[in-house]
Amino acid sequence: MRRSPFCGHRFPPDVIRQAVWLYLRFTLSFRDVEDLLVERGLDISYETIRHWMVKFGPVFARELRRRRPRPSSTWLLDEMVIRIGGEPLWLWRAVDREGEVLDMLVQRRRDAKAALRLMRKHLRKHGFTPTLIVTDNLASYGCAHRKLGLAARHDQGLRANNRAENSHQPVRRRERKMQRFKSAGSAQRFLSAHAAVHNTFNIQRHLISRTTLRRFRAEAHERWRTATAA
Repeated sequence: MRRSPFCGHRFPPDVIRQAVWLYLRFTLSFRDVEDLLVERGLDISYETIRHWMVKFGPVFARELRRRRPRPSSTWLLDEMVIRIGGEPLWLWRAVDREGEVLDMLVQRRRDAKAALRLMRKHLRKHGFTPTLIVTDNLASYGCAHRKLGLAARHDQGLRANNRAENSHQPVRRRERKMQRFKSAGSAQRFLSAHAAVHNTFNIQRHLISRTTLRRFRAEAHERWRTATAA
């Protein structure tokens, strides 16, 4: 029988899940999560919460992604600059037409090789080719599209991928709260876990009724409980 990852921890699994969920779901620091848990009668150091995040964040994210339905066949690709140690790096991201984050990759360059690496990673991960790829006017996307020989239509335009542009906002909020990312590796690990939780709980409440919101919210929490109990 596989050993539970919660073995050897002083606090029960429900407390660990709650701490990790608070940090990934909301724009909070580790000290903010510590204060919220103190209000619930739990005296837990922010360093312990950070350790839980490093250990359990990727595990929970992997289980959440495994349970997600197949994304749409429309991919919107975009890139944004992030600064780590004063050096500009590029966060390449892919979202679908509903705004769900499909994949991301932190890279040092903004060229055709970087775009090709993102597309190849995305194709391997999801196992199917899209019917439509939407990007901005960056020529690197067209070059990568031709090298892969994809049959998908490629639409380019200044505002064609506004959905992808808007999906950068949660990343910017977390970047400001964390006072910038500390390394490319830690940024990749955190943003991958953050995207999985964001996809689960991003139910676009402004487009639905209150009754539908309650149902979608309950379903999201049930998916979280199922994935983190695995």
